[in-house]
Amino acid sequence: MDPLSDVLRAVRLDGAFFYYVEARHPWAVQAVSAVQLVPRVLPEAEHLISYHILIEGLCWAGLADEPPVALRPGDAIVFPHGDAHGLSSSEGQRLDPELIEAAPERYLETVRIGGESGARAAFVCGFLGCDLRPFNPVLAGLPRLLHVAGVTQGWLSEFPRQLVTESRQPSAGGVSVLTRMAELMFLEVLRRHLDAAAPLPSGWLAGLRDPVVAPVLTLLHERPAHPWTLSELAQKAATSRTVLAERFSQTVGVPPMHYLAQWRLQLAAEQLATGAENVGTIGLRVGYESEAAFSRAFKRATGQSPATWRRSKRDR
Repeated sequence: MDPLSDVLRAVRLDGAFFYYVEARHPWAVQAVSAVQLVPRVLPEAEHLISYHILIEGLCWAGLADEPPVALRPGDAIVFPHGDAHGLSSSEGQRLDPELIEAAPERYLETVRIGGESGARAAFVCGFLGCDLRPFNPVLAGLPRLLHVAGVTQGWLSEFPRQLVTESRQPSAGGVSVLTRMAELMFLEVLRRHLDAAAPLPSGWLAGLRDPVVAPVLTLLHERPAHPWTLSELAQKAATSRTVLAERFSQTVGVPPMHYLAQWRLQLAAEQLATGAENVGTIGLRVGYESEAAFSRAFKRATGQSPATWRRSKRDR
């Protein structure tokens, strides 16, 4: 079992929206928080992850309240929590930035900004939709900004090229191809972040690198419906109950059994949204002994009964 792939599937990392930008120095843009763009960009998504990939030239990008970082061709900058952010052709750009309050048309529109003859930069602006509720451990453990150098080199090198091609000469199936590439790009960013030499701060991804926590996460994801106890998990991880409880809580942010309860509800939410089985069957599959117990736990976590949750997802 690969817990990262398991989580990304369960939180339905799906759907993508992006457009191509050509800029000439001097230029500066300011993007509003992604939550304001959800109705326009991906109205069916609970949350938007914002990102930019530089294809040509140089630019600076960063959070609205922090110093920017320099991007070079092939670099990606990702804002997992959809924070407001800015991009510009030089550090400390003093132009009044163009405010992006509504995204252009999906895929096919090329946006041109800045001057007429200055240094050229080209980049992809994009969004990925995903679920937040009941539980998205990946997002909870990510920083506000991820900068990954050379993410489109190697096997992802065709992503920006394909986007440019589709923006000018759309072909059958192009939208699906680009959407899958965008999802793979985000997965590659997470892998690079996970594989970084520097120690990760506390969070779910840090748990995947912890020698005590990682095997327990794997067990919980392999068999979420199993009636796990702290003693059994500690035995499997070759540690004590006290060490496991403390290490797991410090790293992931919640105790192991609490994490298991949240993960079961996320699995159930995904099955309610995408499947046709009845509520009781889904509850039993994820580890609840009765439909009543499952329904109570689900409503405590989401504020909705499983049936109401299912209807709300189907009506989108």
